Amino acid sequence: MPFFCHRCGSGLPPSARFCSSCGTVVSVAAPFHSRPLVRPFLGRQIAGVCLGVAQANGWDVTLVRVLTVIGFFFSSGLVGVAYLAGWIGIPEEPIQMPGTYPPNV
Repeated sequence: MPFFCHRCGSGLPPSARFCSSCGTVVSVAAPFHSRPLVRPFLGRQIAGVCLGVAQANGWDVTLVRVLTVIGFFFSSGLVGVAYLAGWIGIPEEPIQMPGTYPPNV
């Protein structure tokens, strides 16, 4: 996979930390492997919506929960409607029996 400077467009080797043309710091982000958006059984508080959203995006679940509670008070009900929609629309995590393995995705 070729790497390019986001400022000048010069081609860079994969191990480069700086652009050799313009000197810009090159940040190569690791590939993001997200989980599917599901409501997990373990670790949920009410319906698992905050936990599912946090795990799917790689966020801290405590931060998502705190922002949700703050949003309940200051958003005139929009966060409540979004939470209810997530509760209805986000599927639950499939139950796995002991000794079985998840399917290859």
